[in-house]
Amino acid sequence: MAKKRLPKSIRKHIRDEKARIRKAISNPDEQYRAILALYEKFKIGYNKK
Repeated sequence: MAKKRLPKSIRKHIRDEKARIRKAISNPDEQYRAILALYEKFKIGYNKK
């Protein structure tokens, strides 16, 4: 069964927020925690690559 995709506007918002987080926070661990919090807001999983 295929995963359900998020609406385009939500994906765009997440992409923009991740870019803002990566630009504003230099520590990779803090970046990871901030991105996790962002994903938890939308109730989706996140795996660090």
